[in-house]
Amino acid sequence: MGKVEAADKGTLFLDEVGELSPSAQVKVLRVLEEKEYFKVGGVEKRKADVRIIAATNKNLETEVKKGNFRDDLFYRLNVVKLMIPPLRERKEDILPLFRFFLERFNEQFKKEFHHLSEEAQEKILSYLWPGNVRELRNTVERIVLLERGDTILGKHLSFISCEERSEETTPLKPTLPSQGISLDEVERAYIVEALKLKKGNKTLAAKFLGISRSALLYRMEKHGIKSLDV
Repeated sequence: MGKVEAADKGTLFLDEVGELSPSAQVKVLRVLEEKEYFKVGGVEKRKADVRIIAATNKNLETEVKKGNFRDDLFYRLNVVKLMIPPLRERKEDILPLFRFFLERFNEQFKKEFHHLSEEAQEKILSYLWPGNVRELRNTVERIVLLERGDTILGKHLSFISCEERSEETTPLKPTLPSQGISLDEVERAYIVEALKLKKGNKTLAAKFLGISRSALLYRMEKHGIKSLDV
């Protein structure tokens, strides 16, 4: 039984849908539009009523423009769009997720880690987690697998680096064209550079620019800046 057949009258989750090959995109589109599919090697057309949930870390609009993703499939998938911010912008989720994975790996590896020292919590919250939840999960698994005791200490997290914050004192140097530039263009350029400097983290970019996060979001919308573009 294939995935579509198994998901009949239910939900099929497609992870990293932006990586689908052109031929696979055609097959998914057929299922979405006609609710039909062929089993691998089969000649009999089958029907399936399947809800599709797709996830990707790519900007599919950009991939469509590049010719890497079918525009008709993009529009069929883009009915309800949910943007999940990176973990570094969801600080309140980091410790609950850490503890969730901690209990899971405690059970798996028969360990008894149930506490986090203040130093460990500080390191966990100050790290930017460029690999998002997957990196967090792998970090917890490594600690539980290799360390002993009932408390996770700061030294147990020595392998994660907080060098991402070393750019705090890096100045932005504007380049002013000889023919002149409008203040709006200057503001837009500074916002884009600040977002690049902070790897897309709006909270840190706003702090760097000396404005509130809501003010940054307003100015991003005003200048047509999308976080995925930086």
